[in-house]
Amino acid sequence: MKRKIYNSLIGWKETKDFKPLIVLGVRQCGKTYIIDEFCRNEFKNYKKINLLYDVDVVKLYKSTDSSEKKYNALKILLDFDFDKSDSVLFIDEIQECEELISELKFFNEKHSNVRIICAGSLLGVKLARLNKPFPVGKITRLYLFPMDFEEFLLAFNQQPLIDEIKKCFKNNESMGILHNKAIDYYRKYLLSGGMPESVKAMIDCNDDYYNYDLSKLENIIEDYKNDMNIHVVNSSETLKIRKIYNSLPSQLQNVSKKFQYSTIDSDAKSREYSLPLNWLVESNMVQICKCVKLPEKPLLGFVDNDVFKVYYSDVGIFNRVINNDIRTVLFDDLKIYKGIITENYVANQLKASGIDLLYWKGSRDSEVDFLISTIEDGIIPIEVKADMHTQPKSLKVYDSLYHPKYMIRISLKDFGFKNNIKSVPLYAVFCIQTENKDTK
Repeated sequence: MKRKIYNSLIGWKETKDFKPLIVLGVRQCGKTYIIDEFCRNEFKNYKKINLLYDVDVVKLYKSTDSSEKKYNALKILLDFDFDKSDSVLFIDEIQECEELISELKFFNEKHSNVRIICAGSLLGVKLARLNKPFPVGKITRLYLFPMDFEEFLLAFNQQPLIDEIKKCFKNNESMGILHNKAIDYYRKYLLSGGMPESVKAMIDCNDDYYNYDLSKLENIIEDYKNDMNIHVVNSSETLKIRKIYNSLPSQLQNVSKKFQYSTIDSDAKSREYSLPLNWLVESNMVQICKCVKLPEKPLLGFVDNDVFKVYYSDVGIFNRVINNDIRTVLFDDLKIYKGIITENYVANQLKASGIDLLYWKGSRDSEVDFLISTIEDGIIPIEVKADMHTQPKSLKVYDSLYHPKYMIRISLKDFGFKNNIKSVPLYAVFCIQTENKDTK
């Protein structure tokens, strides 16, 4: 399956600043697959190791030998000279050896010609809780998210549809009859989400989507729950992590949609749950959307750190957590969950595009779902609607206060531009880019 991170990997290979690369992302989003494909395609000499099984490498780096001695021993142990030109070493499951993570600084400073890529399960959590020194400034990070809707369409060989969506987004032109086709794919995406294994199961249905294998997502969720026992302080933290994760549908269903510790437990305190919540964030199982007090640049400078929303990292997983069946999703019968599922989907798409998740809360009931900061057009508010009813009440309030260059409304409606509002169909969220000069 084609992943857009591949271009970023090419960029890393071509840079003159040879820093070890760490690829982060939630479990089963496709890190190992895309790194392996990249290394096979782009390098003449390639070696992959997995520290879950290559225990001698772990033992080597836990020894008291000098960094240079470990370095030379590693080449002999692997029977691979990664000093040779056009060579790359892929270390998977590197979280199993924090001593090796720390040694990446030595690789960068003393052997900067060496190409090393690292990945692992819960690597973000491990990096946040290292006991050894972290190689600050000596590595490059890339983030891989579940497949966004554009990658989903690519998996279905729908490049012509993608091209048409991009053209209509740029020119505010109607998709015509193709609008319904794109909406159909959007609903399939809500069902499968962007996990590659789940998307493959959707493709394997051969258009008979009632036979879509829901167990793929159920297995991923079970793996996530098992992961909640790893890299934790104690069993009490594990319990709190699970409570937070299971509370998210209720959190998003409350009137404000704001994350509230009291929703987890009536006597829950932020100081007791901040570390478990951070575990979920670092594992990339959830995504945080922070509230902005004043929509001015830089947006991150006006964040209220005590007010935020929490989304699942994948909308397909969200639908499985609340046990929505195939007919419910494909026939758009989501009922009370429709709004928050749609909002979760949009959050996932924006995050996959590298956009910070931020929202604005005004007085009374006015709230803009997302804010983006663009180079050309300044701060642009985004309102999300789950269906065709698109009264932009909050956008009107925001417009009267801050007078943005234009506003975006995401809904089931076709493309268009009216009353300073750019209409973007739900299937076109991937087109929104903060650096895009042609968003209006």
